[in-house]
Amino acid sequence: MNSFLRLQDNILLLFLLLSFVVYGQNTDPVFSDTTETPFKKSPTGALLRSAVIPGWGQFYNESYLKIPVIAGLATWFGYNYFNNDGLYTDNRLLYEKTGNRLYYRNREFYRDQRDNFAIYLGILYIANLIDAYVDAHLFDFNVEEDFYRTASFYSVSMRIHF
Repeated sequence: MNSFLRLQDNILLLFLLLSFVVYGQNTDPVFSDTTETPFKKSPTGALLRSAVIPGWGQFYNESYLKIPVIAGLATWFGYNYFNNDGLYTDNRLLYEKTGNRLYYRNREFYRDQRDNFAIYLGILYIANLIDAYVDAHLFDFNVEEDFYRTASFYSVSMRIHF
């Protein structure tokens, strides 16, 4: 059980270290005479980065606030997975030794919980990939308030009298 706790501590430490790594970048835009966006992100590159290390695609897309969320959820789900796996193993061994139905029910409960957290980790991983891909596509999307308003903006109105 001590090696299990050391593994949990090492995994937790690894995710904490990865979540605090922040590199500074120059965010000054480079303007050119063309009307195209000066810098675009590669959706495939963001997807592959997130596939290798969850959160790396968000770092590439400059969505820095999403990285601790992904790392925190992955750490939480991973911790609960290993915790429930240990409790499942303990109750399985107790049930095999004693034959007590209480240990059988606990074993089944912890196995189900362990499997649920494995599913949650898988869903988080896929959501991480989708988010990185979509965020790279929308990197140069203009969200200014007056985006659709121009000097030649016309309004159409209709009145109905009875």
